[in-house]
Amino acid sequence: MKFLDQAKIYLRSGGGGPGAVSFRREKFIEQGGPDGGNGGRGGDIIFEAVEGLNTLIDFRYRQHFKAPRGEGGAGRNQTGASAEDLVIPVPVGTQILADDEEHSLLADLTTVGERITFLNGGMGGRGNASYKTSTNRAPRQSQPGIPGEEMWVWLRLKLLADAGLLGLPNAGKSTFINAVTNANAKVGAYPFTTLKPQLGVVLHRDREFVLADIPGLIAGAADGVGIGDRFLGHIERCRVLLHLVDASAPSPTKAYRTIVDELEAYGAGLEDKPQVVALSKIDLIDARGRAAKLRALENACGQKVHLVSAATGEGLTEVLDALLTVIGEPARGAQKEADKQAAWSPI
Repeated sequence: MKFLDQAKIYLRSGGGGPGAVSFRREKFIEQGGPDGGNGGRGGDIIFEAVEGLNTLIDFRYRQHFKAPRGEGGAGRNQTGASAEDLVIPVPVGTQILADDEEHSLLADLTTVGERITFLNGGMGGRGNASYKTSTNRAPRQSQPGIPGEEMWVWLRLKLLADAGLLGLPNAGKSTFINAVTNANAKVGAYPFTTLKPQLGVVLHRDREFVLADIPGLIAGAADGVGIGDRFLGHIERCRVLLHLVDASAPSPTKAYRTIVDELEAYGAGLEDKPQVVALSKIDLIDARGRAAKLRALENACGQKVHLVSAATGEGLTEVLDALLTVIGEPARGAQKEADKQAAWSPI
């Protein structure tokens, strides 16, 4: 399944049905009064967050959503039937944004089963029976239904995870998530192996939590370089960030600072989220180099730095313990989240 995290769609709620112009016509009743019924109400546009969806790819193939119109009124004071609402299923974590320069946030669906009536259907028009007065006994006027509402909106998906993996390209994130979850992220000895967000469920010390791996960030990511701003959006909801720094890099401290600068530039509270920092791929350097780079990185970040090798398993338990300490309460993860695999596909 292709992965798509934003899409632009057109919405229109249903218009109300027209009122009827009708007069009572029965045997032995020569001058029957008006009996035109009112029109039915148009259908609403409703968004619902559902389980089983993890991408907005369906909205690539269908961009127009129109709720049905209400039925018109009829004689004998019959009111037209109201139209059914149009319910649009979206993944949990979907935001609805206005199609303007600011992309104002209109709605945010973060729990399964959450519903929002986004556009209201138009009211049905009045039939001529409702225009009858003491001075106008045979009105021939009726009201057309009220038109529905319409607008273009953007849908943006932000993954829901307890912990987020971040680092420069080729920092070992995919190897790490494969080692601690049942995810099957692509691994390669070259940058940008990961081109899509990955989710996996970690089972550690009889507790589960969801771990998100986003593609590697580069300088300028917060400004959209390498569509890094969209990747950063997927870790906005995480409780804690696991920052992996490649021990085999010439300057781990510079690599660390690059990512921190991008978090600060992006904003949205990412710079204030708790971080667990780990020096990864330690199996690739000797003990002396490991100790020197560990001291330099701890001085740069001002906190304890963990030593990790996803390839050999060294240090994994300590890092997961540190993540659980920050996450606190049992996480919202479930095994089905681990199957949310996809390939990145831009709009």
